[in-house]
Amino acid sequence: MLTEVRTRASLAGTRWAQVYHRRVTNILLATDSDELTNEIEAAVDGLCILYRVKAGVKVISAITEIDPAVVLLDLRIGNMGGIATCLAVRQREERGDLRPRRILLLLDRDVDVFLAREAGADGWLVKPIEALSTRRAVKDALTVTAAEPTQ
Repeated sequence: MLTEVRTRASLAGTRWAQVYHRRVTNILLATDSDELTNEIEAAVDGLCILYRVKAGVKVISAITEIDPAVVLLDLRIGNMGGIATCLAVRQREERGDLRPRRILLLLDRDVDVFLAREAGADGWLVKPIEALSTRRAVKDALTVTAAEPTQ
């Protein structure tokens, strides 16, 4: 199930709501950890609309539904981990089923960086995450995404 965690502003019920939602960047977080969700939510507050799925197998359908600019994958997602999910997304991008997007992995240890590189992640953060580092990484990913030509 896809859950909207937070929006940049509460404009529901106003005539600007529909225009606002078209201009705001979507970010998808895949984690089954409520604590990690709260940390990410606090870090990206004001940058985007944050959506969350609690299972790796739901990431591709969520990407199709909300078209996020950035996908954040927890290394340990219940049934399909972040590495496997990253590989699945990259495979669908290579086949042309999905447009390319930035993927950041949320790793448990420094030694997991090797796995993140092999999976094709664009970046990573090692837990415990810090709000400032997370915000900077997401902003950088959004900046690169905005600079890339649309297909």
